[in-house]
Amino acid sequence: MSENQEPKQAPIAPPPDSAAHDIASDAPSNAPRPFRVVLYPHRSLGPTGFLILMSAVGGVSFVTGMVFLMMGAWPVMGFFGLDAALVYVAFRLNYRSGRLYETVELTRETLTVTRVHPSGDRESFDFNPYWVRVRLAEGPQGRNDLRLTSHGREFAFGRFLTDDERREVSQVLAGALAQTRVGPDVKSA
Repeated sequence: MSENQEPKQAPIAPPPDSAAHDIASDAPSNAPRPFRVVLYPHRSLGPTGFLILMSAVGGVSFVTGMVFLMMGAWPVMGFFGLDAALVYVAFRLNYRSGRLYETVELTRETLTVTRVHPSGDRESFDFNPYWVRVRLAEGPQGRNDLRLTSHGREFAFGRFLTDDERREVSQVLAGALAQTRVGPDVKSA
């Protein structure tokens, strides 16, 4: 069984379980629905692609190693095996770092950002939705940094996202915060 069990292609995805649906179904009909996004790092090579790539690398290494073995350069065969093993280890480490994800949950009472590390350790950060602001700091060459600011403090999140994805998260989250601050009784014109 591979470590990357579910394809996580979208950086902004619905929650992996139905917890948001359960919360929303228990709320009164006029209450705003909770806002929740799960941020994943992008991995362009899925499990099937990884299997194909490793089969190709292993096959080429084996065939080339056999050619050198037949020419009498038998130590080269071991280096080709080591080369394939190092490529495998590098991809496994990359997939392990891809298990990092962050959830952003917004209710009328709190904005919570939960970061789950590849080791399974969780960090949770709570903010008051009426005080927190979404800040997208633009840097040179279009690079940006997504932060939440409140009471003179800043919290960076979504660092594994691309610049365009951070812009999208910034806009969506700022809109959700504005809607939360307005409340359910005010109707837009």
